Amino acid sequence: MIKRTLYFSTPAYLSLRNGQLVWKMPEVENCENLSEAFKAETVRTIPVEDIGVVILDNKRLTITHGLLEALLENNCAVITCDQRSMPVGLLLPLEGHNTQRERFTQQIEASLPLRKQLWQQTIRQKIANQEAVLRKHTDAETGCMRKWVEDVRSGDADNLEARAAAYYWKNLFAREVADFIRGREEAPPNNLLNYGYAILRAVIARALVSSGLLPTLGIHHHNRYNAYCLADDIMEPYRPYVDELVLDIVRTEDYSLLTRDLKARLLSIPTLDVTIGGQRSPLMVAATTTTASLAKCFSGELRKISYPEMD
Repeated sequence: MIKRTLYFSTPAYLSLRNGQLVWKMPEVENCENLSEAFKAETVRTIPVEDIGVVILDNKRLTITHGLLEALLENNCAVITCDQRSMPVGLLLPLEGHNTQRERFTQQIEASLPLRKQLWQQTIRQKIANQEAVLRKHTDAETGCMRKWVEDVRSGDADNLEARAAAYYWKNLFAREVADFIRGREEAPPNNLLNYGYAILRAVIARALVSSGLLPTLGIHHHNRYNAYCLADDIMEPYRPYVDELVLDIVRTEDYSLLTRDLKARLLSIPTLDVTIGGQRSPLMVAATTTTASLAKCFSGELRKISYPEMD
């Protein structure tokens, strides 16, 4: 079942009652002139078991420990945002699978050749998906990218990921944005890309935990200050889905500011349709398919990660 993504951008009291997230508005609760019956009508409830991601984006949000505990017990990812409304923190459950210790051990003991092979598969699919986006939505020649897909060696020893990225970003917004430069602090639509990738990262990290894997220990990324190296690895072939959505926004809406409406569109990322092995499913469900296959690669049951394939 596809889980819901909840975004809270206004002051609210969030608590737990009978397995339900209870959402109350402070301005209503604190008003003495309103009847208790009217106040009760403004309360909203959502089953915790239906929630996959919660985004907290207001300084005046109050959330109880009981609700946080229930969300984590149901494998929900909780994201907190900074004063610019950009995701800055991610809270995940410590235990997400009944054989977690065994899977941790298999992941930690994975050989270097295996990790290099898994990274080769990851980069091949990332470049293939980037090629699909360019081919469908731009006039750029993509034969070079198809060649790079075939040329990626174990561990991407030739760093074809970087070569493909340079070509990709040069052409993706060529008609809409003059001299676009991809970077976290660069001009829009980088703000949309950053926000979208943060949502995607949370979805992938959540899926990794549900598959009994350690998000910190990557197959390629290994920054000592990064708690989600594996999530950053596995999300790579999924990034083009975010890019495609942002490209559509750039072509149809004013994207200079990350407005509430634009955030709402980006919050649809977990429900985007993706295809793995010929089967279509929401991205959040597909992410679990990918991470489950990765766990089997670590255990020796499989030799290939199940990644999404763009047409």
